[in-house]
Amino acid sequence: MGLGDLMLVSREEIIEVNLHNMHVLEAKAFLELEVSRALPEIKEVHVIHGYKKGQAILNMVRREFRHKRVTGMRKTFFNLGMTILELY
Repeated sequence: MGLGDLMLVSREEIIEVNLHNMHVLEAKAFLELEVSRALPEIKEVHVIHGYKKGQAILNMVRREFRHKRVTGMRKTFFNLGMTILELY
């Protein structure tokens, strides 16, 4: 992926969802709720899941999470404990 392939969005088009200190099923339900109720102008969800205290939630977000509004997912290289979900 080149720099020209990145989707640039403004801060007003981003929400952050923090899943720290949750169990996997709780985190999944919370993330589903937050994505479902995100306003149409929201284009990215920055999912904060951590990675140092186990990777169960990280794996759920990156491998298992599905939602009709999610069009893509990307890892961040500057923060291993965050995944970006792209919304339509």
